[in-house]
Amino acid sequence: MRVLFWGTPEFAIPSLRAVEGAGHTIVGVVTQPERPRGRGRKPSPSPVARFAEAQSYRALTPEDPRDAAFMEELRSLDPDISVVVAYGRILSSAVLDVPSLGSINLHASLLPALRGAAPIAWAIARGHAVTGVTVMRMVEEMDAGPILAAAECPIGPADTAALLSARLSGLGAAVLAETLARLEAGPVDEVDQDHARATFAPKLDRSSARIDWSRGHAHVARLVRAMDDVPGAWTVWRTQPVKLFGASATEGHGDPGRVVQADPRRGLVVAAADGVVRIAEVQPPGKRRMEAAAWIRGSGPGVGDRFE
Repeated sequence: MRVLFWGTPEFAIPSLRAVEGAGHTIVGVVTQPERPRGRGRKPSPSPVARFAEAQSYRALTPEDPRDAAFMEELRSLDPDISVVVAYGRILSSAVLDVPSLGSINLHASLLPALRGAAPIAWAIARGHAVTGVTVMRMVEEMDAGPILAAAECPIGPADTAALLSARLSGLGAAVLAETLARLEAGPVDEVDQDHARATFAPKLDRSSARIDWSRGHAHVARLVRAMDDVPGAWTVWRTQPVKLFGASATEGHGDPGRVVQADPRRGLVVAAADGVVRIAEVQPPGKRRMEAAAWIRGSGPGVGDRFE
């Protein structure tokens, strides 16, 4: 089939590889325009844009995918189907209907659970034991179209968003390639979602990543793992924000937010409401991510200090 691929982050690249590897023709790759990225916040192309350039795919970076000139360019590509993987914008029905076989989307949850921008992070933060991927027919409403295929993936007790994202990216690529093969062979059964069971996974922001030490230790540890590595769960120490990574909940007690262990060899442990949280890594303001023990050996906290 002639496939028009839409995607922006690293998560989408295995799917793009899988589509081409299955023998389909990539007629174009649509991705977000250059945005400020990295520590320097300099404008740079998306991971998918860089990959498309390396593979000599035709890359399109519209500011507005509803623009008339861009729509005309899409039609000139004559795609059989659009495949969308974490593109980052809701597409209009006019865009979705350009290909003769319509548009399908790979979403990183078991729909109708966790519709929205950050399903991987919220699956961890909310304590889900299982998540997965879903291939759905796209409609204008966010992540609400009928389901063509789905596959489950367990969430481990030490999984971070980065680790889980890598596994779901590979799983999704395989499910997507298999779904395209079924579509090429003939009509595929499409199952409507139970909209009454829908939950939502909103975009991550600074407020959602702030640690509330008055919550339970399991909740705090999940939040830290869910926000790893972007945007990074954070707390305040001596009036300065500090990002925390690699948390695990364990038994213990103390005043919520209080440091109960700050050992140069054994690391950092902080009290929550009903237990304590061991922190593996930190990122103090203006510095790189480092082991918590290294921070303690330098200018880090001591026992009795408090995170706000």
